[in-house]
Amino acid sequence: MAREIDIREGIDWTTVWLYAALVFFGWLNIYAAVYNPENPITIFSTSHNAGKQLLFISSTFVLILIILFVDYKVYDSFAYIFYGFVILLLIATIFLATEIKGSRSWIKLGSTFSLQPAEFSKIFTALALARFLSTQGVNISKVRDAVVAGLLVFVPPIIIILQKETGSALTFAAFIAVFYREGLPGIYPALGIALAILFVLVLFFNKFYVVAGLAVACGLFWYMFLKRYERTRQNLVRLGGVFVIASAFVFGVKFFTTNVLQPHQQKRIQVLVNPDSDPLGAGWNVTQSRVAISSGGIIGKGYLQGTQTKFDFVPEQSTDFIFCTVGEEWGFLGSVIVILFFAALLNRIINLAEKQRSKFSRIYGYCVASILFFHLLVNIGMTIGLMPVIGIPLPFLSYGGSSLWSFTILLFIFLKLDAHRSYKV
Repeated sequence: MAREIDIREGIDWTTVWLYAALVFFGWLNIYAAVYNPENPITIFSTSHNAGKQLLFISSTFVLILIILFVDYKVYDSFAYIFYGFVILLLIATIFLATEIKGSRSWIKLGSTFSLQPAEFSKIFTALALARFLSTQGVNISKVRDAVVAGLLVFVPPIIIILQKETGSALTFAAFIAVFYREGLPGIYPALGIALAILFVLVLFFNKFYVVAGLAVACGLFWYMFLKRYERTRQNLVRLGGVFVIASAFVFGVKFFTTNVLQPHQQKRIQVLVNPDSDPLGAGWNVTQSRVAISSGGIIGKGYLQGTQTKFDFVPEQSTDFIFCTVGEEWGFLGSVIVILFFAALLNRIINLAEKQRSKFSRIYGYCVASILFFHLLVNIGMTIGLMPVIGIPLPFLSYGGSSLWSFTILLFIFLKLDAHRSYKV
């Protein structure tokens, strides 16, 4: 009979220390983002974001203990129940939430704190997806199973979009990487990447030029990459169908950006294409963020010495734009070190995921890595002007209880599953 797992033996402490380092560094930078030299309030004061973040950090210890001491089988056995609960909560949020900046995604908890259920929905979607894909006989290369998995992933973002919280909804695209890892034919991710490239090309170039480029690409493929015996009428019809569908997509992009996206989202795309199109409006955040990061130089201006920060040039600097504080005060070297810490954490998670004896644990581990990577890529990309501003936090560094709690729960459920794998009986 196996004895109880000693968490101190089974837990992967390398991952824990990487997590702790990122959280601590985030707390320091949140204080720097709200620091006022004319009124230097202590970092522990709950009258500003740094003090509140310390309360959130302290509360994560309770969450971590609960996660680690709950039976690991709970996360697999009750995955669908958790998922159903969060779907109901997301629907209720539409009616219960207070409208903040046009979004109805935050539920008030008293007069000071708010909770964003959309942040937690990624955790329970990951659990439900891992539960489904680990079920015996399920194969994502089968159309039926792929459709079911797709519904599990894309129902929550549809509800989140109804809350007018597009940024949180877009993060669910991270699960596509998990589908591919679990056997989804490569043609589907490749098709998604191709459509994304077309979307970007239409933003930067006239749509007729893009269609002309597609025609040239199809012609080159026909004459240069297909062998003579492959140039059949059937393949010509297929290639023509691809060209027609791609061309329809190109013309559909304009309709989508004009008639589907909200005005502020249209502005953000315009700013991505041309940062000077609205320098005092939608382009202000990105422009000032880039100024802050570039002004940091190689080694930065020094902790609490950021001028862009002190004079509040960058809105939301302790939340979505926390990375520009890192760039200004810690410079290029500091920014690289932060990214390397994230890279080490992602590498560790993926390595642990590959070692799992349980298919459920492996799939969930890849969900964790994919979600963290997507947030990292988009958040840093938008602060330097390579991505549109969609308002998603930088994991463990950005201010906010919902963000910190959700990423902590996401990560430590995996560490609990891994602790069971690591323990030798």
